[in-house]
Amino acid sequence: MPSTASLLKQLRHDHPAFELVESDTFLWSPDTRTLSIDTSSPDFAHFALHELGHALLGHQSYSRDIDLIKIERDAWNYAALELAPKYNLVIDEGIIQDNLDTYREWLHARSLCPSCQMTGLQSGHEAYSCLACGCRWKTNEARSCALRRYTVSH
Repeated sequence: MPSTASLLKQLRHDHPAFELVESDTFLWSPDTRTLSIDTSSPDFAHFALHELGHALLGHQSYSRDIDLIKIERDAWNYAALELAPKYNLVIDEGIIQDNLDTYREWLHARSLCPSCQMTGLQSGHEAYSCLACGCRWKTNEARSCALRRYTVSH
């Protein structure tokens, strides 16, 4: 596996359309075309390629929570199948599934009805409704903070 410094240098060389910045998190920002890369992470290379996958696939935003899981899966697949071989890397399937599990758990937590705890349906951006009890609620984004669910009506 290439060193952190050499991989960053190679990624910057190969993808000059994107700015790569060292950060304490991994993030693709389509507005600024910036890849934030946590170089202290033990899985730095895997996540760097994953974020680059978002960039190269043109990921911008999503309207439904389930769409976020799809773009995450697509970025991981692109990183593992297209990018990793170019950098003499293999992305472990366990890392991919562990990361996708965090999004699956996030989606499940957002969809739980605050009244009856049944799984609801997303009815709009950050808006849900429960088929069991009729409760409607909104959520915050909660990808990097605590999940909040606010009852709209019952």
